[in-house]
Amino acid sequence: MTPATPIIQLDRLHKRFGAIPALKDLSLSIPAGITYGLIGPNGSGKTTLMRILVGISRPSSGTAAVLGRVMPDRETAKVIGYMTQAEALYQDLTVEENLRFFGRVYGVSGAGLSRRVDEVLELVDLAPRRKSLVEELSGGMRRRVSLACALVHQPRLLILDEPTAGVDPELRIQFWDYFEKLTRTGTSILVSTHHLDEAWRCLRLGLLREGELMIEGAPDALRAEAKADTLEDTFLYFSRRRPT
Repeated sequence: MTPATPIIQLDRLHKRFGAIPALKDLSLSIPAGITYGLIGPNGSGKTTLMRILVGISRPSSGTAAVLGRVMPDRETAKVIGYMTQAEALYQDLTVEENLRFFGRVYGVSGAGLSRRVDEVLELVDLAPRRKSLVEELSGGMRRRVSLACALVHQPRLLILDEPTAGVDPELRIQFWDYFEKLTRTGTSILVSTHHLDEAWRCLRLGLLREGELMIEGAPDALRAEAKADTLEDTFLYFSRRRPT
């Protein structure tokens, strides 16, 4: 991967579930080192796209490349962190045991794993709860554990599917402050969100509707093109248009 290679490159990507199209002719290039936001209503294809990018699902046609490698690719998957909407945690294990399990899955072990577990626990402010069972934690704390598990192997690309769903406003702010810190250290982030105030904090946005990319660009540029005062009005403006 050269410095100019996009972190994500989609080329005429299609995905169908039987007769139902989930993604339609999706082409997109996302540069490395930024936070890129996916917005759109439920069923627009955001989660489907993310599952293809991490190698869980295969496209029906077209390609999705990460770090210059067409997915699915086992080696590339090792440098991707993925936080799903649903909690993918072991409820009967402690916070620390979950982190160690996911770290080992990604090939981290020994002193390096212990050091990294300590680091991410501090980052998500859960060091005092490291010995707590996940089932004993609040919903917000479990979201923090999910984020920590996605970060434990220091991924080059972090894919976050509605990471702040169901969390309080204070934790949402903490998450996004941390996302900005990550991009400053070179991590690339692809994040989906229904919170348009969060979308403003992305460097670029892509609006999906019914599997099609309606528009993409910097938030201020999109707002200017729509001649809108708010991102909500911008979203509505482009949602009513056909893809460009």
